[in-house]
Amino acid sequence: MRLGVLDQSPISEGSNGADALRNTLDLARLAEDLGYERYWVAEHHRTPMLACASPEVMIAAIGSITRRIRIGSGGVMLPHYSPLKVAETFSILSALYPERVDLGLGRAPGSDHATAFALQRDRRQPAPDDFPEQLGELLGYLENKMPARHPFARLSALPGRPYTPDVWLLGSSPQSALWAADSGLPYVFADFINPDGASIAAIYRDRFNPSETLKAPKLIVAGWAICAETDEDAQRIASSARMTRALLNRGQLIPVPPIEKALGFLSERGPNADSVARPRRAIVGSPATVKRGIEELAQLYGAEEVMIVTITYDHQARRRSYELIAEAFGR
Repeated sequence: MRLGVLDQSPISEGSNGADALRNTLDLARLAEDLGYERYWVAEHHRTPMLACASPEVMIAAIGSITRRIRIGSGGVMLPHYSPLKVAETFSILSALYPERVDLGLGRAPGSDHATAFALQRDRRQPAPDDFPEQLGELLGYLENKMPARHPFARLSALPGRPYTPDVWLLGSSPQSALWAADSGLPYVFADFINPDGASIAAIYRDRFNPSETLKAPKLIVAGWAICAETDEDAQRIASSARMTRALLNRGQLIPVPPIEKALGFLSERGPNADSVARPRRAIVGSPATVKRGIEELAQLYGAEEVMIVTITYDHQARRRSYELIAEAFGR
């Protein structure tokens, strides 16, 4: 089974965004050494918990310190941007790191409404909800197949040719599955956001329309996991993420708290402290437990690859989690 990393660049209490971004670079080096297939960075804005607001900058930095591992975005939130600008940026990244760059695209804002509005260049009115049109324009640039009558047809000569990124569509809803299927794109489903996605993955496979770049459906599932030497140690380490989830359910964003603080918070509120909203799947435990959980997740989705999201207070615990998972799978 292929394994990848989806890094959200978590900020721990008592540290800062700069520390989190340096930790991302450190983890990327480790992931390559451990034999992971790909390393993607997420896009989030104005949150005290997650540092990466510019995945394209981090992709360039990660590419410069690695040699083999695929690097990409998980993902670029396309509604914020001009399709041409995204195409040019990832064209250049592809030229710098040939055959290694993935452009994962999402529709979610990765922010609150005020921040999403602040990201707009034209603020006279809200941005239109035209993701399918944006996606079509972006693919036209990347594939050099803009319709002749399109007003921007002559703009498709990208600076990084002949190299282009592999485009993936990200999502956690039936609509994203339909867009990926209709466009003939590979699809990444965020099980760590919506654990009820197996039927949505089936929609993607059933509706898939072959394209020139992809003849059959191709699916990755992204799941949340923490691994330690024992089940008990892993559950203890996972308490920090459980606390952030509990407060997120109430609309409160915080840096990732220390374990003892999180354990106290969860103890005061009982065993269901983080289940206010729809529960999320968490694969937490020893190497054997986590290996079994990852295999079951892949089987549930019929996925060729699992990308692992891990948030811990201590960066060394996050490193160790990825090491143990790699060892469990014989990497």
